[in-house]
Amino acid sequence: MSEPALPLSLSAIKRTFVQGDRRLEVLRGVTLDLKPGEIVALVGQSGSGKSTLLHIAGLLERPDGGDILIEGKSAGAASDRERTALRRRFLGFVYQYHHLLPEFSAIENVMLPQMLNGRARSVARGRAAELLAMVQLKDRSDHRPSRLSGGEQQRVAIARAIANSPRVLLADEPTGNLDAATADAVFHQLLALVRNTGMTALVATHNPDLAGRMDRVVTLRDGLLSS
Repeated sequence: MSEPALPLSLSAIKRTFVQGDRRLEVLRGVTLDLKPGEIVALVGQSGSGKSTLLHIAGLLERPDGGDILIEGKSAGAASDRERTALRRRFLGFVYQYHHLLPEFSAIENVMLPQMLNGRARSVARGRAAELLAMVQLKDRSDHRPSRLSGGEQQRVAIARAIANSPRVLLADEPTGNLDAATADAVFHQLLALVRNTGMTALVATHNPDLAGRMDRVVTLRDGLLSS
């Protein structure tokens, strides 16, 4: 009996940027397999290419070489429409800044991606309420972002990222804009949500304490990954 396909695999990913007459090889053949339910920390110095790697893994940017496999199927040569469909179905994103829509309440921000995926409004609202309760924001669900603290805004962003039950969560410095105590609390809830839902996660962070709480740490240096 064959083993199930991995949620996400990066195979020999290359990415080069050209600045004038200078070529900057940011990724020089990065390969990474993420196992089901695994939470992997991606660390590296500023400018090492962590965000670029996450954008490629999330089908937001195309590599110059290599392939991205989602559930064992190649996405490297997929059309823009196909890539959008794959993102909506399989991937969730959390960024350093929450990017909540200011004119909508917390619960509406978590409902929107579900409704874009065709979920009925009543069902989306129920799911959003459940997720906000999981991140301890049940009593703040009708507040707009301007009435929420930084940590609360980021918790709403996390709930929004997993609203469509993605197989893989990609997080780029998800607590980078928060003070130490708030970052620790938000990260604790992020880990709990990922583990409780069985998702796989790749989380870029500068914080060695947070990285140490994940299942595995990979380091991006000189365009290559090491464990």
